[in-house]
Amino acid sequence: MVAAVAGLREGELITYGELAEEVGRPGGGQAVANVLRRAPGLPWWRVVPAGGRLYCSHAPVQAPLLESEGHRIDDQRRVRTGGGP
Repeated sequence: MVAAVAGLREGELITYGELAEEVGRPGGGQAVANVLRRAPGLPWWRVVPAGGRLYCSHAPVQAPLLESEGHRIDDQRRVRTGGGP
């Protein structure tokens, strides 16, 4: 899982659930979150909840990082990719 997150390029996003499935642990989104909290140096901000809405506790740090990579964050803390509304 660490390698999968480390391999995410600037601007790429993946959900916790997608990452869990990718590493062979379907349904393990919470486990993904737990690992990311303990793994320094990973681009953790590129992993988001399935609905795209950032967690309140992560948003103050995560939103500016995502915005610097070209994403928009709306008033409800949802990540908007690309140039659409």
